[in-house]
Amino acid sequence: MNFHIMTLFPEMVTDGLSSSIIGRAKEKGLISLNAVNIRDYSNDTKHHKVDDYTYGGGAGMLMQAQPIYDCYIDIKNKIEKENGKAPRVIYVTPQGKVFNQEIVTELAKEENLVFLCGHYEGVDERVLEEIVTDYISIGDYVLTGGELPAMVMIDAISRFVPGVLNNDESAMTDSFNNNLLEYPQYSRPEEWMGKKVPPILLSGDHKKVDEWRLEQSILRTKERRPDLYEKWLSENPPVEKKKKRRKKSSEAQVIDETVKDSENNGDNI
Repeated sequence: MNFHIMTLFPEMVTDGLSSSIIGRAKEKGLISLNAVNIRDYSNDTKHHKVDDYTYGGGAGMLMQAQPIYDCYIDIKNKIEKENGKAPRVIYVTPQGKVFNQEIVTELAKEENLVFLCGHYEGVDERVLEEIVTDYISIGDYVLTGGELPAMVMIDAISRFVPGVLNNDESAMTDSFNNNLLEYPQYSRPEEWMGKKVPPILLSGDHKKVDEWRLEQSILRTKERRPDLYEKWLSENPPVEKKKKRRKKSSEAQVIDETVKDSENNGDNI
């Protein structure tokens, strides 16, 4: 997986993603980070200016279209030279679709992703219309720039790249998979501050442990995220148990047989 980040502060991205799991994944060549400075594509060779006042007035400055577009074209040409396919371009903005696990798994299927990190009052609309394929937000609030949201998305997406996690199964049991929050987990010691590990987890019965974990995930989601619980419930409606027919007692069977015989013989009881 190759991540290309168009930014005014490339060191912020590279430094922030240089340690822990993502840093090790980069060292192993499982992912690559290409943070490109938009200022390098400014027509202003002296000051490398990339912003200007907005038409119509208003507070703040706006990122200009030209440096962003030229930066993108350079990245795009290199990607297409390698695999012949134009990349998806994500503009991180509060106006976008809210980032979730479903989007994570979708984007993780891509070989190359380009992130555009805005600043100031935003970006000239014309370049957004020209290059952006996805508008994504990490929440309903405003930050000073797009670098942190881009890093959040890269971290989440990288977890689904094979080999990034020591145990690939852990990505599939995290919260939000199947619209359920993760079940509570415990480690040693068995008792801490008077709180004991649930006995079922010490039983060695893997089937019952799995059942308990699913039950706890459902209960936790219902309590903490009723919106997710309703979504899970709509996709997993409860199955009505068929009522078992009662077996008739031997005495009742004898009576039934007697009635049938009498009917066949024309007798009255």
